[in-house]
Amino acid sequence: MSAGRKLQYSLASSLVGPTLAKVDRANSWWRRRNRTPRETPLGPAPETTRLLKEITTSHYFSARYADGGVPVAWVTSGSPVEILRPLGFHLVYPENHGAICGAGHKSPEPIAAAEDDLFSQDLCSYARIDFGTLISGKTPVGRIPKPDLLFCCTNICQTVMYWYRELARRLDVPLIVVDTPQVYGEPTREHIDYVIHQMREAANKAATVAGKAFDEDHFEVAVRSAQESCALWGECLATNKSRPAPWTAFDGFIHMIPIVAMRGTDTCNNYYRTLLAELKERAAAGIGGVKEERHRLLWDNLPMWFEMRGLSTLLAEEGFAMVAATYTNAWAETATQLDTDEPWEGMAQAYSQVILNRDLDHRLKLIRGMAEEFGCDGVLFHSDRSCKPYSVGQLEMRDRLAADGLKAMVLDADHADPRAYARGPAETRLKAFMETF
Repeated sequence: MSAGRKLQYSLASSLVGPTLAKVDRANSWWRRRNRTPRETPLGPAPETTRLLKEITTSHYFSARYADGGVPVAWVTSGSPVEILRPLGFHLVYPENHGAICGAGHKSPEPIAAAEDDLFSQDLCSYARIDFGTLISGKTPVGRIPKPDLLFCCTNICQTVMYWYRELARRLDVPLIVVDTPQVYGEPTREHIDYVIHQMREAANKAATVAGKAFDEDHFEVAVRSAQESCALWGECLATNKSRPAPWTAFDGFIHMIPIVAMRGTDTCNNYYRTLLAELKERAAAGIGGVKEERHRLLWDNLPMWFEMRGLSTLLAEEGFAMVAATYTNAWAETATQLDTDEPWEGMAQAYSQVILNRDLDHRLKLIRGMAEEFGCDGVLFHSDRSCKPYSVGQLEMRDRLAADGLKAMVLDADHADPRAYARGPAETRLKAFMETF
């Protein structure tokens, strides 16, 4: 690592990035001040959204100067990053980058570049965005640092293992894979011991790449901080038990950036303390994410990043508030499983029991429980073309929920590839679904 590059990274992280973010925030305020407000059925966005943009801008700006200054790891969203934090890695989440491309309507170009390189259209659109960005060198965040390590956990899908193997081949960097076998019912002792062994081995390999000794005390601090992140995130989501819900699940999809990309950092925890305070104030004042909330829905699967504004507006026009989502809930569940007294045991439990690594009976029970907890009278299943593990079983779950008296609909689309979504037919079906209420 270069001392000069490390200084650049430090200045970008602590000074230049935050300053640029504040300037951008001021410019955004000025543009809003001189713009005529649009009529919308949605309530006001949380004020904390401006702070979110600030810390996200700063995070991605500092990443431009990370390689060569600090060790860099590209990681999957289900990876046990608490292992890497004590070693000083700058973490890059290709899935988070894919979501930013999708939400900013920037995904078609990298997807096309990947498919021109013979990656299948059936492959996860996050993976296609990642490979397309690698091939074209173009990204809306300026620059993504080259990794020193690839760190992948199979708890979200098997695709990530093959995705990261191909990255390792193309980039010629070491790869660590933590395998978490599918959990049916509850994980066995053998299962947990198997995952603990892999995590300890991963820590030693990551330490070798970072050129540092792995410190158990620092690791325990990282686990405690991550548990706090997940608990605060869960408290933010729980404010939607109020009526009206102070924000929507669509807002939650945006505000989950820190829990995914910065989990276990002071930046993440301070951010969610600020957001939680605002959401509690909104709930007490009766400020809703939807102005005229009449019905409450639960979302299953990843969001359609490119269509969130249009979809949330369409639902809000008819008084439908999306108040909960199985996707955002996944990071809140972790808080109850991480064990600061037995950090390796807690990590193995938490990362083995994410929603996509468990059986469909568990997922159906979860949806029923969340629908009751948040007062939902309907469920919207996103049948995600290129996230098959999250979409399997949705038709049967819809039918079982209908038998319970809970209205449900399956909507065909994709999380980041807009070609898989037919807006006209989808809106017609959604309007017909809403009329059944």
